[in-house]
Amino acid sequence: MKGFSLSRAACWAGSPLGFLAPGSPSPLLSHRAKAAGRMAENGLREKILTLESMNPCVKRVEYAVRGPIVVRALELEKELQQGIKKPFTEVIRANIGDAHAMGQKPISFLRQVVALCLCPELLSSPIFPDDAKKKAQRILQACNGNSLGAYSASTGIDLIRQDVARYIERRDGGIGSDPANVFLSTGASDAIVTILKLLVAGEGLGRTGVLIPIPQYPLYSAALAELNAVQVNYYLDEEHNWALDVGELRRALNHARGYCQPKVLCIINPGNPTGQVQSRQCIEDVIRFAMEEGLFLMADEVYQDNVYAEGSQFHSFKKVLMEMGPPYSQQQELASFHSASKGFMGECGFRGGYVEVVNMDPDVKQQLAKLVSVRLCPPVPGQALLDVVVSPPQPGDPSYQQFQGEKQAVLKALAEKAQLTERIFNQAPGIRCNPVQGAMYSFPRISLPARALERAQELGQAPDMFFCMRLLEETGICVVPGSGFGQKEGTYHFRMTILPPLDKLLTLLEKLTQFHAKFTQEFS
Repeated sequence: MKGFSLSRAACWAGSPLGFLAPGSPSPLLSHRAKAAGRMAENGLREKILTLESMNPCVKRVEYAVRGPIVVRALELEKELQQGIKKPFTEVIRANIGDAHAMGQKPISFLRQVVALCLCPELLSSPIFPDDAKKKAQRILQACNGNSLGAYSASTGIDLIRQDVARYIERRDGGIGSDPANVFLSTGASDAIVTILKLLVAGEGLGRTGVLIPIPQYPLYSAALAELNAVQVNYYLDEEHNWALDVGELRRALNHARGYCQPKVLCIINPGNPTGQVQSRQCIEDVIRFAMEEGLFLMADEVYQDNVYAEGSQFHSFKKVLMEMGPPYSQQQELASFHSASKGFMGECGFRGGYVEVVNMDPDVKQQLAKLVSVRLCPPVPGQALLDVVVSPPQPGDPSYQQFQGEKQAVLKALAEKAQLTERIFNQAPGIRCNPVQGAMYSFPRISLPARALERAQELGQAPDMFFCMRLLEETGICVVPGSGFGQKEGTYHFRMTILPPLDKLLTLLEKLTQFHAKFTQEFS
């Protein structure tokens, strides 16, 4: 009892060794009295979690592709449903690369296998092809309890990790891939953030700096803000089709060393939002630069199936790294990411992805395995879908012809839409669009009159946000301002997906160019 009383007295005194003189008011009781007084004033207790008390890193997080423009787009959709008159009959959300939401049809074989896995009773149905049934049975046998409803290993189902490794080997012309280096993930985004968590450390001048391309995909700036890392911008060269220049990398790196410890170099290839495809020579130059400067490489390659421009070709960082030979192939650390959300698949909602790590310290790899175990496992249906992506029907299989036909139809349509987007934008005065070589977005540059810039400043908005919000309110077209991705000062852009069906895309492009002309005239 004496120990208990002593402990209570120490707490009341606000110090482990502090004691109160008899009759002295307790600081804790005094605090309670003040709180009670505040409660008495308005009848409500003060919130424990407020904007002032919450994690300041979270407040710095911004994610443009689901930002204020999209919030307003959702409001407009509800207003249309309520019968409120607008200058348009529908909202076209061209803000995000959500293929199926834009009308792209799922690939039959992918959905057949997942359906069979989710409902094994269908395995006796004659409407499903035999190769889909065999694929589903193989996946189910690798699942705990033969069910997609069971947890998997934290790193992913071993069978699927093996299939991913074999896929990487085929893609890279026979260069080996160890399944132990493959970690399945909740889309590529989750894997990217996880690798960044391993890399970010330090305080003050020792804080980790991460080089990211500008324009960038806002996942990177958001993750770095949340992790309290230092964002180091390197600018892609818009005048040369968003080329990556090692001289610019060196400028950014040398400047950053004055205020942080740069440790990571992120590459997005094919580019998002810029749609460029890096040449093999460029990739070699980047690898040499990373090796010389002691940088960990992160290669975001989720659009590797989306290459459209004649003469463009996807080269994986892993393949180039291995073909460069020692010391690069033996020492340069690399994490490369892929996903089932993009490509010809567009299966965003399944959240299936992976990261392959190369030349990672074995002890750190154990820490990575520990870190992913905290979230138990990636979604198992997403893992199953990813397995079908990396091990599709082969020649001679019952589903091969249909699978290839559907895949090529999607990629052919995307190539046509990429060319259409570039052509129509470049015909419009005041709009300039680089070739969409890959991925599924265009990032046109727009000229804005001085009076529009002044009006935006009066409203406290970035000029391209002002333009995009007016575009949404007057036409129902939802695109994302370039300021959400980063851009050179004094330039203005927007990102728009090329995913809508061809007829809707054509309407969108015509309305957008007409609006820009009207907007320019209004503020001239």
